Amino acid sequence: MSDLEKSWTRAWSDLGVQSPSGLQDQLVAAYQEPQRHYHSLQHLIECLAHFDQVLGQAKCPGEVAIALWFHDAIYDVKGKSNEQQSADWAVSALSAAGADQATQDRVRQLIMATKHDAEASEPDQQLLVDIDLAILGAGPERFAEYDRQVRAEYSWVPGLVYNIKRKAVLKSFLGRKYIYSTKHFRELYEAQARSNLASLV
Repeated sequence: MSDLEKSWTRAWSDLGVQSPSGLQDQLVAAYQEPQRHYHSLQHLIECLAHFDQVLGQAKCPGEVAIALWFHDAIYDVKGKSNEQQSADWAVSALSAAGADQATQDRVRQLIMATKHDAEASEPDQQLLVDIDLAILGAGPERFAEYDRQVRAEYSWVPGLVYNIKRKAVLKSFLGRKYIYSTKHFRELYEAQARSNLASLV
């Protein structure tokens, strides 16, 4: 069984409901769409690997895992509602599987927390957002690859405009007291993330 299969099976087992038939294949196909360079299957696999390291810290591990699987399920490079549409898909799948309303609501909130327009306050949201942002603290080679991948997704944006907008986003992370909310990710990645971000702004 592949790592993806193990993650998928464990997530639905933790939720106590059965995965809808064919759903995993649909998600894997979505993460392999041609417009994706960073928000791709590579990113999903990296996120799930990070989650494996902190599984015991999650209050509701099945919900965090499913939220990770779905958090970039919809990715339109020019879209403004990717997280909302991804959350809608997750909730629809959970409903079809028979998950209760509270679970559906929490998974929606987890996915919406990855918009990064506000700092997460709920522990599982903090954990999920830190996982999503772990790439900022990657080693220099992977971080440089990530930077190229993001630029490729926005290849339609003129260079000058892109550089201004991109630097503003990166500076917003540097302006936070902490980039990472949890002790695990802060200790592992905070210093490297700040070094990586400072090199680009």
